[in-house]
Amino acid sequence: MHRRSLLAATGGALVTAAGTAQAHAAPAGSPDPLGQRRGQDVVRFNVISDIQGDLSDFGRALDDMAAVNPRSAGLAVAGDITPRGYDFEYAQVTAELGRHSHPSRVAWAIGNHEFYVPKWRDPDTLSQATWPNGTTEDSLFRSFYRFAGRGRVYAETSFGGVPVLSLGTERYAHFHDPKLWDEVWIGDEQFAWLEDRLWYWSRRRRPVMVITHHPLPNTVSGTRNKLYASDYLQADRLLGVLGRHPDVFLFSGHTHWDLDLSDWVVRRVVPGTANLSGFTVVNTGAIQTGYRDNGTGGEVAVDGSFNQGLQVEVHRNAVVVKARDFARGTWLKEITVPLAR
Repeated sequence: MHRRSLLAATGGALVTAAGTAQAHAAPAGSPDPLGQRRGQDVVRFNVISDIQGDLSDFGRALDDMAAVNPRSAGLAVAGDITPRGYDFEYAQVTAELGRHSHPSRVAWAIGNHEFYVPKWRDPDTLSQATWPNGTTEDSLFRSFYRFAGRGRVYAETSFGGVPVLSLGTERYAHFHDPKLWDEVWIGDEQFAWLEDRLWYWSRRRRPVMVITHHPLPNTVSGTRNKLYASDYLQADRLLGVLGRHPDVFLFSGHTHWDLDLSDWVVRRVVPGTANLSGFTVVNTGAIQTGYRDNGTGGEVAVDGSFNQGLQVEVHRNAVVVKARDFARGTWLKEITVPLAR
């Protein structure tokens, strides 16, 4: 099975996707601080994904973020928090988090690896032939809810006044259709909530950060690869909701594709939304193992140590996104995205 289903420098202009118009050039000079009229400084926070049991690299990333961004307003984790979704694996993440300096606000999104307990007869015995090995779908969600401290997969968090919306699947697809595995299903209530929150913040002229594990098709690195073309069962509906808002920033993980690739950030235009400038989509990189295209429709692991994530800076008139190599303690790329408001 594919690894998703089994345990397993300065940038230039934004890359465009799906017929997107070219993004506007960044304004000269440093952006003005967010909420300047209220005397607030720029809001900085971090985004990572795909820890998948690599607690050593997770700890190294936390230490690097604390050194570079010591007053971070928050940490967003875009899914695959654990390797399989066992309660003891969530506890290990909590313990590792507690051993390092980190922001008090953490926004968690659920990933496909949070649903892999049913592949195992016990923590030491992989047994996919006898799936689900007595595990219920509800128990997997309850484990995530206990860890994240909430009662549903979607939530809103504030990072220094910046709204952060976490999205997630409400079903593990294989429980509902034996032909499916990790595909994302979003219910009407979550869609209505997302649409409401986006319009709420749009009316207040605030950029919105959206955190989701799976990438949308034809966006960032890897999403034109057949491996990641069908992650959402309602991709068009989600694109339609997000695509109306030019100041939405969608952060997605799952692919583990290298942030050093040219399409690590794109503007995605959604036809029919009346938003001709599109919205911004950003690849989160990964804590555990990196990948690139292998040239034949698949992927190949990046050689050497791999441990990547993002630092985001929200200013009054722009958002700056920086790609970070935590293993080497170096910056990979940086881009400034002007806000439409």
